[in-house]
Amino acid sequence: MSKPQNPVQMAVIGAAHGIKGELRVKTFTGEPMALADYGPLYARDGRAFQITDIRPANTVVVVRFKGVIDRNAAEALAGTELFVDRSMLPDDGEEDEFYHADLIGLDVRNDTGAVLGKVVAVHNFGGGDILDVTLAGRKGVLIPFTQAAVPQVSIAEGFVRVDPVAAGLVEDEDGAAPSEDDFDPKGRPRGPRDAGGNR
Repeated sequence: MSKPQNPVQMAVIGAAHGIKGELRVKTFTGEPMALADYGPLYARDGRAFQITDIRPANTVVVVRFKGVIDRNAAEALAGTELFVDRSMLPDDGEEDEFYHADLIGLDVRNDTGAVLGKVVAVHNFGGGDILDVTLAGRKGVLIPFTQAAVPQVSIAEGFVRVDPVAAGLVEDEDGAAPSEDDFDPKGRPRGPRDAGGNR
């Protein structure tokens, strides 16, 4: 397979591990060891990386790539982002499940259909998924990915619909913006899937 035409980031290479070319790799797959299941991984410039060995190590995996045989070669790869083509990922999820990559770039609309901004990233800091949204005049507004805050997701039409009050974008009728206690991330029946397809 050649360089991905519709790339989805699967991992990023970290520091060298030892002196024999192994590397610490942060994965974005639901199961870190699944990184080896997708065949060759590709850098942005089209370089292909074939995993010959992988093992878990705390919050990352330690990977040996074909052709990387010493620490110098490994150190040169630090920070390299690794991708596969979107076609390599399964589409057998539930109706209300989405890949993080599918949400990035979607328009953010309000109840009237007006475009407020775009989804630029999806984060999870341990309390549930959060959409990082760039709005006109504001940068990096975080919206909880809950049913209340984001009642509609339409990948096919290229947008998510938000409730401005529940999303914390405007004050409610009592004159106070919602607090984190108003949101229950686990109360939403759907959630973004990790890049690797695990739910």
